Amino acid sequence: MSAPTTATDQVVDPDYPVTPVPAHARKTFLSLAVVLLGFTVFTPTMLAGAQLGAAFSLSELLQVILLGSLVLGVYVAVLGWIGARTGLTTVVMSRYVLGQRGAKLASVLLGGTQIGWYGVVIGTIGDLTAQALDWESYPSRAAVMILASVLMCLTACYGYRGMFWVSAISTPLILVLAFWVLLRSLEEVGGWSGLADVDPSTSMTWSVAITTVVGTFVSAGTQAPNWTRFARTGGQAVLACAIGFLVGNGLMIFFGATGAMTFGEGDFVLVLYNLGLVGWGLFLLFGNLWKSNADTAYAFGVAGAELFEKPSKLPFVVGGSVVGTVLALVGVQNHLVDYLVLLGVFVPPLGGVIIGDFLARWRAGMPEAHPVPAFHWVNLGIYAVASALAWLANETGFFVPPVIGVLVALVLTLVAGRRGAGRVA
Repeated sequence: MSAPTTATDQVVDPDYPVTPVPAHARKTFLSLAVVLLGFTVFTPTMLAGAQLGAAFSLSELLQVILLGSLVLGVYVAVLGWIGARTGLTTVVMSRYVLGQRGAKLASVLLGGTQIGWYGVVIGTIGDLTAQALDWESYPSRAAVMILASVLMCLTACYGYRGMFWVSAISTPLILVLAFWVLLRSLEEVGGWSGLADVDPSTSMTWSVAITTVVGTFVSAGTQAPNWTRFARTGGQAVLACAIGFLVGNGLMIFFGATGAMTFGEGDFVLVLYNLGLVGWGLFLLFGNLWKSNADTAYAFGVAGAELFEKPSKLPFVVGGSVVGTVLALVGVQNHLVDYLVLLGVFVPPLGGVIIGDFLARWRAGMPEAHPVPAFHWVNLGIYAVASALAWLANETGFFVPPVIGVLVALVLTLVAGRRGAGRVA
């Protein structure tokens, strides 16, 4: 089968899930920045910040967040730049990198993990709503999960436009509320000087701390091209990624850390509950997770379109939402930590392979007429090696596993691609 660009005339989905986004469908920088900021302003990220807040002083905390956010931001920005250059989603770019059939690995990996994450978020909504309203019956929690899933699924079905409007409305309100709680936290300890005097209650190495920051969104960031492919220029994509993954994600980690340092609780939803503001807590919960999970549903929708080589994402958005909701109903959210570890180990090496292969072989442009092989065995092997090393680093506690996975995959793919560039250039 030829490269995906040959099927442009078959596009029926305005989000172009399996073909390059044409020039007339590209979005403004402001639009893209709103979507990516809404993607990363994600309250569960604050739980990672809470772990850091309990282990570091204020000055050390700021350094850890800055270093980790820089690593994450650079990685995502490079992928975002490639997305803007090619106009393709991460899974479709994988066709060039892993082969026409080999790319199914990326579709299963990214689509499958996002369905699981969708279920985690739906389950969290049900549990926290029940906690806020003192519901003990399972049917009540299940009803909330199902209704929330329907809302998020419908938003994802509207594609980029639906996610933009949800982000544009909810993100500013959530940030205002988050800064207000930050001010309440500072009042609790006597201002910034009081916060600086808070002593750590636990210990954590800098390596683990940076891993925690990078791991919060490195897996989701690997799919940044799903949105940056709508950018008009590569520079706009890079800047939008910096706003979302460096500023937005960094702020959420900082908010979680200060909440832990002052109230002993990193999740602003629970902080609001403790302050007696149950209504605002529920608003923050639904508004925040609604837009983030709509992005998740969109991600597994385009992955499904590539996997089955269909021109529309809609059936896969709906089908994945149903599977994710079933997972939530059986309690997948209770295994969140293990799930995040798997994401941090096995997803980032794919991004490293894509970056390395693009720089080595496709930098001058994606050839429209060149046939794509069924399997690119060299790159598939590099992905396997990088994933194995990332898993080993995680098991032994060595350095930052996501960073190891990305760097090993990038370097090996770059070397292999340049050596064989003559056969595809």
